[in-house]
Amino acid sequence: MATLVEIAAQIVASHASNTPMTSDQLIFEIGKVHNALKNLEAGQPVEAAEDTKPVLTVKEAFKKNEIICMVCGKGGFKTLARHLSTAHGLKPGEYKKQFGISSKQPLSARNYSEARRKMAMDRGLADNLAKAREVRMANIEAKKAAPAKATKPEKAPKPAKAPKIGKIKAG
Repeated sequence: MATLVEIAAQIVASHASNTPMTSDQLIFEIGKVHNALKNLEAGQPVEAAEDTKPVLTVKEAFKKNEIICMVCGKGGFKTLARHLSTAHGLKPGEYKKQFGISSKQPLSARNYSEARRKMAMDRGLADNLAKAREVRMANIEAKKAAPAKATKPEKAPKPAKAPKIGKIKAG
């Protein structure tokens, strides 16, 4: 059976493979995990994990060409929403609240958003949207202006027919 130190080292190695850490951080993390495992083995309660503190500032995480996840430190994302839901089980609002990010801050790289906006404008999607909104508002106004139609009285239900009895052949 593996010792607590070996188990702690495996846990920290797994964590360090996804998150860049200095040697001091690795040593501190091994000690923290070892103490938690020792407390679990002794049947003592383990203190609750602290709130996740970001490794990066918001300005460092939201770059012009990419976004870096403040939970795991993984970068290179053009948009962050899918990564948050698949890797961390977080919704964008929860992520923003957890790290104190403004609700108006998009979770996409600025260049990516600008490219999408430009492509939509080139295809005329803004004009199509404006036209569709005008048609919709005209339809709503027309419904308001039209007189209410008289409702037809409901028909009385038809009486149930008696079941047909088959003919009996005399034999």
